[in-house]
Order: sequence, then structure tokens, then C-alpha cells
Amino acid sequence: MKPISKINLAGMLTSLVATSALAEDDTKFFEANIRPMLVEHCYRCHSVEEGKSKGGLRVDDREALLTGGDSGPAVVPGKPSESLLLTAIRHDDPDLEMPPRKPKLSDRVIADFATWIEEGAIDPRKAKPAGNGEGDWSDFESRKEFWSYRPPTTPTVPNSPEPDAWASSDIDRFVLAELKASGLAPSPDADAVTLLRRLSFDLTGLPPSPEMVAHFSLDRLEETVDALLDSDGFGVRWARHWLDVARFAESNGKEANVTYPHAWRYRDWVIDAFNEDLPYDRFLIEQLAGDLLPFDSEKERARQLIATGFLAFGPKGLTEGNQLQFAADVADEQIDAFSRSMLATSLACARCHDHKSEPVRMADYYALSGIFKSTETRFGTWVDSESSQGGKLVRLPDLPGQLIPNPSIPKTEVAKLEEKLAQLAADEANGKARGEKMLADGEDPQKHFNEMLREALRIIWTRGPIVGKLETVDAEGHALPLCMGVIEGEKMVDSPKYDRGEIGHPGEKVTRAVPAIFGLETEGPVPGEASGRLELARWLTDPENPLTARVMVNRVWSHLFGAGLVNTVDDFGHTGAAPSHPELLDYLALRFRENGWSVKTLVREMVLSRTYRQSSGWRADCFEKDPDNRLLWRIPRRRLDAEEIRDSMLAVSGELDPSPRAGSLVAELSSQSVALIAFNQSLPDDLDGSLHRSIYLPVLRDRLPDVLKLFDFAEPSLVTGSRDTTNVPPQALYLMNSDFIRARAEGLAKRLKSDADDREGQIDRAFELCFNRAPTVEEKALVAGFFETPIKGIAESEKDETLIAFCQALLASADFRIAD
Repeated sequence: MKPISKINLAGMLTSLVATSALAEDDTKFFEANIRPMLVEHCYRCHSVEEGKSKGGLRVDDREALLTGGDSGPAVVPGKPSESLLLTAIRHDDPDLEMPPRKPKLSDRVIADFATWIEEGAIDPRKAKPAGNGEGDWSDFESRKEFWSYRPPTTPTVPNSPEPDAWASSDIDRFVLAELKASGLAPSPDADAVTLLRRLSFDLTGLPPSPEMVAHFSLDRLEETVDALLDSDGFGVRWARHWLDVARFAESNGKEANVTYPHAWRYRDWVIDAFNEDLPYDRFLIEQLAGDLLPFDSEKERARQLIATGFLAFGPKGLTEGNQLQFAADVADEQIDAFSRSMLATSLACARCHDHKSEPVRMADYYALSGIFKSTETRFGTWVDSESSQGGKLVRLPDLPGQLIPNPSIPKTEVAKLEEKLAQLAADEANGKARGEKMLADGEDPQKHFNEMLREALRIIWTRGPIVGKLETVDAEGHALPLCMGVIEGEKMVDSPKYDRGEIGHPGEKVTRAVPAIFGLETEGPVPGEASGRLELARWLTDPENPLTARVMVNRVWSHLFGAGLVNTVDDFGHTGAAPSHPELLDYLALRFRENGWSVKTLVREMVLSRTYRQSSGWRADCFEKDPDNRLLWRIPRRRLDAEEIRDSMLAVSGELDPSPRAGSLVAELSSQSVALIAFNQSLPDDLDGSLHRSIYLPVLRDRLPDVLKLFDFAEPSLVTGSRDTTNVPPQALYLMNSDFIRARAEGLAKRLKSDADDREGQIDRAFELCFNRAPTVEEKALVAGFFETPIKGIAESEKDETLIAFCQALLASADFRIAD
């Protein structure tokens, strides 16, 4: 063997080091420029985590990208022109544009992908494992031993050898034990005003009034908490949290974005449910199977029907002409929404294959699919040029004084509309007869294809709106009380198991059943004469179901403490995070069930803890040991969400109307097309203009009011348990230029002039209203200088403009948008 010279060896080592450095640089490029774009724009439809592989494509590991989907390899290393992923994001092929229904990615991002592919498509991601390494997940039974699938156990409450005066509740004892184990200590208590602001925002979504601040003390803490829990504002605030999870919206979104003018009834039902402290298990049952429950009054019957709207207002492929595909997709969306929102687990991931990480097989998925396919979903759209799918609505019982926003029509118009339908039916029959005659005479119908197609479309598109209008009134033209929702289907069906989820490849039928995941008595086949929704709801709320209570407790905790005990609030599966305090989570879940599933009792216990009362002050020693604050050594400072920002502005300006808005703006629109809203001159450009709480603003998919869209409102097509928090330039531009903000500044200025006679008093009052405190010496000096310095374009006689500008500056300030 020829020896390797020192020079050759050195050269080889140099080459290896250079190659390693180059590979490291390529990996850094991927992690910095490629992976974030894939996660943000592609994972939602093409990843194991989301349980979707549309078109047979996944993009969440290297092998999946190279293998590609139904159209071929997504990436061909070194060959950008042959890489379908690049073709899709460039929008070179109109049939292959990604992300779908969204603007093309920026030129810089596209150039990054081209560079990445050209240089070999370095991708360090390995094939997605079935689990997180804890156990052998190739065995489905062993997956059930994961912590979240085991029943909660009653933990021993930690007891410090030396009684600690800090802990005032069992919650505190669990938290303190973890802090001490890590050599940490809790933070001092927040001051009284900070605590009151935190409580008021967390429980009602509104700032405390100066009068509340004046009367508050720690001695009155429990009394104050109880008053906030009993206020109507509690239901408004906590209903919004659930509406995020329920993917509530008042339009369909997707390719046919038509309105859901009756969705508002579900919104109001959720508000009432939280205000009345409807037990959480009942809250869930009514949403899945309210139409199947017994009732003592017509009012209760109406409430239970409205609750099933949860299953009706999800986004649908209304342009889908294949009824089998449409039914399969609706059922899939319902399975996904119910399992993610109520179990924090995606059962829909098993549509195309056995679940990659959870103990859910394709057979379980299609057993559930049969349950929802045996259910008639009533979403209330009609067929027109935009939508190929129509749906009825649920008729509600007649109740005294109930709101019916859909208009009545004169009986004579009803007759005319029915005549029009009869004429359209005759035209349709004539067209069919003409086609049959052509065939009988040996004439080729293709010669008249375009003419016949136009006539058929005219009939379909004319008939749809007429049918939709007639379904909202009785024979006399009186408006009917209606809602979105579900009822039992005319036929009970078992779904075939479709190969790769494709309806063109059906397999054997799967009997409708509740999935056998936890070994509960409520699992197994459902009665042959029933859809199985009621049985599914009973399984969901079975006291032995290990997920339901834990998931809700964690959701509530996340809204009060800034993050969940399980940080991935929508994922309790193997791909989710482990709990930071597993014993505390079990303790609270068991208490929740023992206390009758009362959300108010759960919230009360949490906010009265010493843990909740901590300050948000930053401490270097704690940060070094626990930078993410998972052990709760402080309460994180929280920026107000979109609704809190808007509602607070209305509150401090004295303009807020706290009463419920009757119905919804969407129910008052004359067209079902969201696209036509831009041409409706009677609507404000930002879809606002209301003085009611923000929960009553229209939630139209892909057309949100400006304040919601800019300040990180939850995407209403997705189950969202935790919103993002961003700080971007468009937010500042909105605060400076919005007509809504200007109007609130004018309202605040008017209130200040009414409350105080002199400038100093107005300044003090402004800080008291906006920040619940007096201005500091430095702030007083800055404000005084502002009023003394002439503003360009404002004459001496226009002093009100200076006051308005001052008010707008306060409303736009960072302090105004921070709860603490």
C-alpha cells in the first residue's frame, strides 16, 4: 500500500475541514432561510404534525421532499428547473401555485429557494419519527402509555419541611416546590394597581375604571374577583378565547368566500354559556350533539340546536362539484376541529395512513368519518356563480321576543318567487327534452354545447338565490328564526376506508364507532340507528377520559399565566411539549371535574393564588436558570390582544357600549359574496364603526376588520389556542392614521374637558384613565413641553387639536397596550 505523504494528508485534512465548514454554512442557510418558510407557508397542508399530505406531498423532512407527491419529486438537488417546489412558489404553472390562494412569496424568498436547490438542497432534517423517542411507537398499544393518554392520578401536595408563608394555596405549593428544586424563588407580589389591571384585563378584557382603582385593596381581593367573574364582561372575554379554538367565522373563506349570516347565534350562545358557567362537559356535549339531547322547554331546545353550529361554520370546498369528495372533506374538517379543540390531538391525521405518532389507525378515522357523514350539516349557503354547494339552515322554535335579523317579504313576492322557480323548472325540462330530441334525430348535441351550457348555468345560478331566500320565510313571507347547525342525516352510513384518503380508491367499509384509544366503556361501535355523535360526546366527557379536563385546564392556565403548563396548548400528543408541572396539571384536572366542570371556579382558584399575584419584574439570576419562565418565577408582561386594545380605547374615551350587539353586520348584508363587500359604500372601509365590544365585529375569513387583522387576531380557519404576538410597522401606522383611533382620541379629549377645567387636571385625568396612575415628574415635563410647543398646521385658536393629538399619543403608546 502506497503511504500517504504528509503533504497529501495535510491536503486531505484541509479539504475535509473545508467541506465540513461548507456543509455547516449550507445547513445554516437552510435553517435561516428555507426551514422557516416551509414551516410558515407549507406545513399546514404538508406535514406529519398537521396530519396532512395534500397531493401526497410532505415537506417536513428531506426524504419526503425528494420523494415528492402525486406530481413527482418536489426537489431535485442541483436542478432548480426540474424542482416542482420552485415551480409552485414562482407561480409558473397556474395549476400549481403555492401557497394556494395567497400572494406569491417575495422575490428574495424565491431566490433563496433557487440558490438552496442549485447548491444541492442541503437539508439536515431526518425522516419524521413516529414519536419523540419515549418508548417503541411502532407498537400502537405502547403509544397509549404516553403521559397524556394515562388517567390523571391524585398527586401528593408538596409540603415544605419549613412552612413557607409565601404559599397561600395548593397551586402555590406545587409551583414553589419546583422553584426550590431548581434553586429559584418566587418574585415579590405585584403592587395593588398592577394586580387589579391584570385581573380586570384577564377576566373581562377591559381596564379597571379609576373608581375601581380607588376602592381596591388586597383585603377586598376575593370580593373584587367575584364581582369580575359575575360581570357580563367575563363571558365576552372568555367566549373570545373559545371562539379562537372553535375557528368561529361568519364566512366560508377558501375559493368561495360566501357569508354565514346566521353564525352570530353561536357566538352569543358561547358568551351566555361562560356567563352562566355552563358546566364544561355539558358545554362540549351540546356542541357535538345538542340536537339529540332531551329538553324541558322550547328555549332550551333552541339553545341546544344553536350550539351545534360548532360543526357547521368550518371552511368548506364550496366549489367542489363531486358530492362524495365534498362530504368526505366536510367530515374531515369536523373531525379535525373537534379533536384539536377538545382533545388537543389531531385524529384527522389518520385520513391517509395510520397516525404517525398517536395511537390512531385509519380504521379509527373512518369509523369517526361515518359518524359525521351520517350527520346533515346545515350551513345555509346557496348555489350561484361562486358556490357549487348549497345547504339548508336549522329551523329554531318560535320564542317570544327572539331576534330574527333576516327580513320578512310580502306574500305577493313569495308568490312571484315561487312562480319564477316553476318557470325555471319548466325551462330545465325543455332543455332536457331538446337534448333528447337531438339524440333521437341523430344530431350531435356538441354543436350546441356552449348554448346549452349557458342555459343550464342560467337556471342553476338564478334558482339558487331564490331558493335561499324562500328558505328564510314561511308561506306567508314571515321571517323564520334560523341557525347554522347539524341534525341527524336521513340515512346512517358507514364510510369506506379510502386508500391514501382518495375517494377514487375505496376499500372495505368501517363500522361507525368511537375510537378505542383509552380503553373506556364508552368506546366502540355506535347504535345502528344513530349517527353516533351523542355517543362520541359522552366518550369525550367520560370522567375517565384522560385528555378532556387536562386540555381545558391547560387552556385556562395559558390565558392567565402567559403559557400553558403544556406549552403546546393545541397538541397533547407525542409531538407536543411535556408538562412543566405534571402533578399540578393532574391536580387541577381532577379538581375541575370534582367541582362540576365549573370554569369560573377554576379561574377563581388560579387568580387567587400567590403565583398569579407575582410581579412581572425581570431577575437576572432566575433568567439564567429558567430563561423561558417555565417554572413561573414571575408573571410575564402581556401585551393586550386586538380586542382588548380596541375595547380599552372605547372604555377610556367613555364611548364603549357594553350591551350586546343585536345580530351581526354580516346578517345585514344583501349579498352572500364577501368579495362584493369592497363595493358596499354603506360599510366603513375597516368594517368597524361600532361602539360595542370587539367580539361583535364581523369575523369574515380573509376580510377581517383592520384592528383585528393588524394585531394578531387568530386565523379563523384554524383551531388556535394561543395567538402570536408581533410588533410590526403596520401596527404603528394604524395607530397614527386610523379613522377609528382618531375618533377615540376625539372622544377622550371631549371626556377630559368635561372631567377637568384646567390643563394640568386634564393631563392627570388622562393618565388616570389610560394607565391607572398619575404621570411621573418626567412625563409631566414632557407633556407640558408638548402643549407649549406650537404644532405646525394648528393655529392658536385650535387648541382642541393639540389636546386630541395628546390623547392619540397616549392611546398609541406602548404603555397603553401592556396589561401590567
